Amino acid sequence: MTLQRAPPLPTIQELIRIYKLGAIKRLSQNFLLNQSAIKKLVRCAGDLTDCHVIEVGPGPGGITRQILSADIKHLSVIEKDERFIPILKSLSAGYKFTGKDLRIFHGDVLKFNMAPLFPFEEKKKWTDLPPNLHVIGNLPFNISSPLIILWLRQISERTGAWSYGRTRLTLTFQKEVGERMVADILHKQRSRLSIMCQHLCDVTVKHVIPGKVFVPPPEVDVAVVHFVPLKYPRIEQPYHIVEKLVRHTFHYRQKFCRRGLVTLFPAELAHLCDEMLSKADVDPTTRPQELSMEDFRRLCNFYGMYCERHPRLFNYYYRDREPDLSCLQGLTIDSA
Repeated sequence: MTLQRAPPLPTIQELIRIYKLGAIKRLSQNFLLNQSAIKKLVRCAGDLTDCHVIEVGPGPGGITRQILSADIKHLSVIEKDERFIPILKSLSAGYKFTGKDLRIFHGDVLKFNMAPLFPFEEKKKWTDLPPNLHVIGNLPFNISSPLIILWLRQISERTGAWSYGRTRLTLTFQKEVGERMVADILHKQRSRLSIMCQHLCDVTVKHVIPGKVFVPPPEVDVAVVHFVPLKYPRIEQPYHIVEKLVRHTFHYRQKFCRRGLVTLFPAELAHLCDEMLSKADVDPTTRPQELSMEDFRRLCNFYGMYCERHPRLFNYYYRDREPDLSCLQGLTIDSA
């Protein structure tokens, strides 16, 4: 007969002491051991009943235990630091008595393909309700921003975990980074990250965890951010078009938006930037954080038309010493 409860296990603090583990500064490790904070974090993910969950960076397994205590179907964890693998294996053995399967993968999540970890039968159409899949993680600060940019690209291209549909995420970030993700027009934190997140997802800061409850405590508080990919992106252009235009716009966030946008074009063709702004009905003296999502949508559409007709334009970079301008001769908005 299958038991309903795992046998008594050492506490996370005891396991850390037994295995003589400490946080490694270069890996930006901050362990979350406070049970109240862990429960709130997992609760931010919503109803996990019958979910297949991937946890990123489980460390000593505090959040892992809380996920396993929910009525999930399956949990996979991806851990880069091999020191934690024995602890996670002992946790897997302990929970085997409950009928819950915990699979452990040793690897770098920045290079890890999560798609094979989900069962094919859970796959849904993109416009359906989100599948019963979830990605949860207390992310190290040093990889949190590059990781979410990578995953936003996969959401846009519907690859990886998002080849199954609109897989949800619940992740931790520095509070300031979380504020950037949800920053609305005119907010001082509005940035490239704001546009890229909101263009593809419904993004919400669900909870703020005081830094003092982590071990060792970081100098900042931590935001728990929930992402639900949108059925339809707010900007219809390919990810690389949107990312480049938004990135250039915020290169000079304290200046007028034209200052950043003009770097998309060679100096000899700077007038094309003015034409693009005019056609998109965007005031060139608007500052980047004052641009609405609709403004970015129109700008990306015109820039996308340029790049579609003149593919080599996308490869132009204003800091190149000797850019090839031959393909841009005669290029105008009207001709595009």
